[in-house]
Amino acid sequence: MFWYNNNSSFLEMNELDLHGFTHDEAVFASEDFVLQESQNPMFQCKVIVGNSSRMTKRITTMLDEHGFRYYIPSWNVGEIIVSN
Repeated sequence: MFWYNNNSSFLEMNELDLHGFTHDEAVFASEDFVLQESQNPMFQCKVIVGNSSRMTKRITTMLDEHGFRYYIPSWNVGEIIVSN
């Protein structure tokens, strides 16, 4: 997916799709992914959690523990957009 920035160019957003992961695997994989992405001070990435409120809660709890900002778009509650 591409996001438009203020400089009239496109930014690519990296994403991690958690379909097929157990909840424990998903937390580990998403933590590793977001921590790696956050090495860029202007990062924004997407974690695809699918239609599982339990998975969403586990991932957002991990993001809160690390102090990341995130939002869940109203048009797709199966994804979490994360930034610093």
